[in-house]
Amino acid sequence: MEFCLEQVCADNELGSLLRALEGEYILPGPGGDPIRNPDVLPTGKNMHALDPQSIPTAAAVKSAKIVVDRLLARQMQENGGQYPETIAVVLWGTDNIKTYGESLAQVMWMVGVKPVPDALGRVNKLELIPLEELGRPRVDVVINCSGVFRDLFINQMNLLDKAVKMAAEAEEPEEMNFVRKHALKQAEELGVNLRQAATRVFSNASGSYAANVNLAVENSTWEDESELQEMYLKRKSFAFNSDNPGMMEDNRKVFESALKTADATFQNLDSSEISLTDVSHYFDSDPTKIVATLRDDGKKPSSYIADTTTANAQVRSLSETVRLDARTKMLNPKWYEGMLSHGYEGVRELSKRLVNTMGWSATAGAVDNWVYEDVNETFIKDEQMQQRLLNLNPHSFRKMVTTLLEVNGRGYWETSESNLDRLRELYQQVEDRIEGIE
Repeated sequence: MEFCLEQVCADNELGSLLRALEGEYILPGPGGDPIRNPDVLPTGKNMHALDPQSIPTAAAVKSAKIVVDRLLARQMQENGGQYPETIAVVLWGTDNIKTYGESLAQVMWMVGVKPVPDALGRVNKLELIPLEELGRPRVDVVINCSGVFRDLFINQMNLLDKAVKMAAEAEEPEEMNFVRKHALKQAEELGVNLRQAATRVFSNASGSYAANVNLAVENSTWEDESELQEMYLKRKSFAFNSDNPGMMEDNRKVFESALKTADATFQNLDSSEISLTDVSHYFDSDPTKIVATLRDDGKKPSSYIADTTTANAQVRSLSETVRLDARTKMLNPKWYEGMLSHGYEGVRELSKRLVNTMGWSATAGAVDNWVYEDVNETFIKDEQMQQRLLNLNPHSFRKMVTTLLEVNGRGYWETSESNLDRLRELYQQVEDRIEGIE
């Protein structure tokens, strides 16, 4: 701890800046999370992220195994002892930089392959783990890579595609190899060969980023959930193929065919600073309701979030994580009073978080009714709080009022007619205030 404190307190910023302006040499060093990698400190170095060929590291592989084993155990516990046949996974570029490839290694462990580093630590080869050693079936995956992951980690996309295809081509019993089971069925249904059917690595078209579901939710420019789902499928269905690297080809048929077999969806949280309702990108990446729409039985998949911010990684359901987020931030007096001490910007932060919470209702149905009810009690029913928000930032307060009316109108919040009347009346008052009508 003393060593860490010295590293944190060491201030090399100004000295390094002056040396840089003199054109002198600045010591290079890694960027990223100082908790995971203390070598990030002290600051004032010429930062670099990482060597893309060096991930996943041995430490990341070890951490990934713990998370995946806990994820599979939880899914089995909740589904009558059945292994999930397919898991839809989200991979982010910045997260894999910070964790040195943990989520990348998670996907490999699900499929049952291990990365094989060369003498220089570069990971360019994979080995199929024998079923006896794996001790369970190979789980199929559908991988949704962010645009940043696609740009930074083309080598890793290549590895993931090879991993899935190795599993699909392994002549093993279908009940022990769900990748092969689904790929054989898809090859037959879609009239393609086995390797084409085993396409599982998807992202945006080159130069394109995000599903834009978050923009539609933030601006209320959607009528029906099917519009959001169509946006996601249209923008995220570009496949990477290791047999033809460098091209992202639209392959929506295989994307939908793979997604409809998903029993669970999965994302990682690896930062203590950013959680599910801090930014809109998390729900923008979420395919939970899309899977339910595509599945023949219409069953909503289980949704899980791995919290790897501490050494003891936790796997929680998506609903549990949204609840935790609401309790510790939006509805926590310490948090919202801290925000409101920033005045205008603090109210905007509250409004943004409420919209992001609604995003989880729209894409996954993961928000309990009490969350919206408590937001209404805390910020609307309390007259003193209402006036504070109105005086600090009437525009963002109006957005909070319209968001609550919207979540009710879309069927995500059941509340009393008196609450709705109060909100409508309040909207008119805020509107008059903004327009300058007394």
